[in-house]
Amino acid sequence: MVIEFEPLTAAVGATVHGVDMANVSDIDIDAIRKGWMDHKVLFFRDQPITIEEHIAFGARFGELEVHPFANSREGYPEIVRIESNAERQYAADNWHSDVTWRREPSLGSVLRAVVVPPAGGDTCFANTAKAYDNLSEEWKRRIDGMVAVHDFSYVFGRGLTPEKLKEQQAKYPPAHHPVVRTHPETGEKNIYTNRGFVSHIEGMSREESMLIVGHLERAVMDPSVQCRFKWDANSFAMWDNRAVQHCATNDFWPETRIVERVTIVGDKPY
Repeated sequence: MVIEFEPLTAAVGATVHGVDMANVSDIDIDAIRKGWMDHKVLFFRDQPITIEEHIAFGARFGELEVHPFANSREGYPEIVRIESNAERQYAADNWHSDVTWRREPSLGSVLRAVVVPPAGGDTCFANTAKAYDNLSEEWKRRIDGMVAVHDFSYVFGRGLTPEKLKEQQAKYPPAHHPVVRTHPETGEKNIYTNRGFVSHIEGMSREESMLIVGHLERAVMDPSVQCRFKWDANSFAMWDNRAVQHCATNDFWPETRIVERVTIVGDKPY
């Protein structure tokens, strides 16, 4: 079958037609990778593949990471399982790129919807290159060369004992990344800060740092640089973590929402 990409918006995202994720050739992978770079987020519907096939598909694009803090699927450490229900309400409802607190943050992720609420629980994606382009020239000059410090502690350190937190901070010390990241494949400049993981910007107080992070966050929150995906069971989203940020809508309680993802190891931002 011929692989086709149907754009969701003019800014970002495309639905992929003509792909069986369980049976992809090298030629298919090359076409998907090109579409991925062009659209930054790809969506696949009606893909009732196994857990092993999900892992195998992600691994065609690079080594898969094991998340040190998130819940994994039993027996499958590469699978991050995110569940919300009536007893535990949770959705990643803040704009972010994944694991930016790593010295080498992820290249991207492949996320599957396992259980979908009757309504709500969509995921929004923002093109951070377009968000950067929309900044004023004054703001571009202001943030050029700035370095942000990313720390897992603000999100994943809350439930740890002081001893365990200190141990994990030794394993995963704060990472220093440019506020504006250059994409290693497209050459585009992208906003690369988020409120969840950035503790501060080098040489600035936290208060001043958060004013800058907030301004950049509002650029990412502009609907003109976004798309929004409504999930069905066995639909997938595959995003480039270097080029987009995402945010789930936390609007479905007390219904159950379960998603599972594999994440591809990336490299050091510059």
